[in-house]
Amino acid sequence: MPAETLARVARAPAKVNLALHVTGRRGDGYHDLDSLVAFAGAADTLTLEPDTATTLTVTGPTADAAGPDADNLVLKAVALLQGAIPGLQAGRFHLVKRLPVAAGIGGGSSDAAAALRLVAALNGIDPSDPRMRAAARATGADVPVCLFPCARLMQGAGETVGPPLRLPSLFAVLVNPGVPVATPPVFARLGLTPGQGFGTPLPPLPQAPGRDVLLAWLAATRNDLQPPALSVAPVVADVLAALQATPGCRLARMSGSGATCFGIYDDCAAAAVAARLVRAGAPHWWVKSTLLR
Repeated sequence: MPAETLARVARAPAKVNLALHVTGRRGDGYHDLDSLVAFAGAADTLTLEPDTATTLTVTGPTADAAGPDADNLVLKAVALLQGAIPGLQAGRFHLVKRLPVAAGIGGGSSDAAAALRLVAALNGIDPSDPRMRAAARATGADVPVCLFPCARLMQGAGETVGPPLRLPSLFAVLVNPGVPVATPPVFARLGLTPGQGFGTPLPPLPQAPGRDVLLAWLAATRNDLQPPALSVAPVVADVLAALQATPGCRLARMSGSGATCFGIYDDCAAAAVAARLVRAGAPHWWVKSTLLR
């Protein structure tokens, strides 16, 4: 089989906001954020088979919640890149959706970023091409940081992404209660008017911190979207309480605008035990033991 007809596969990992400070609302209505982002082992999978037509099919455990295929960010991202680069080839995309939807872990954004990486590889485009970043930004606020999924600082409305960070791998449990949380109502609960300031930026991050130093730094930070998300989806409090009750939980916090929360542990055994305990107490919740890095 010719190499150009072979299917290409990319992982679309969950994005986790380890810390998220809202520093204000801009004149254009967007909120300015200062966030430390890491990526999980839990992921969707996207396959691309080269073809003249660009299509998308979606299967997997959470496919039904993803909505109509035509509205998927995968197709939006590819169309934007094709508009910037005439003659760009794409093809038949197939998405295996495993991550919960509207969950604060950037599932749709990570899918879109994976699509951009696949199309770039198919067409011999350098992943650092500025047109890639422009298409990512136009697709959605979280897509730029998902283009190269590794620990980074993200600022502004997602358009400013820092260089890769040397962070220790964190043993974690991700928990989603199965309640989708739309982002706009959470930001609306902050009640900020355009041009209004809010919280403080993140404190300086130690260079190449060890796990204990990083956890101490995280303890001095917060997720400013957690309180408004609790008013939109009170079940988030139950998820946090379940994680905090597990042995060895060093930190429990919500990611993004929710409702997914994470707990951090000292080793994979403690994380696995915590995942079993949370799952036993709430069998209908989505629970994953994973690494964040």
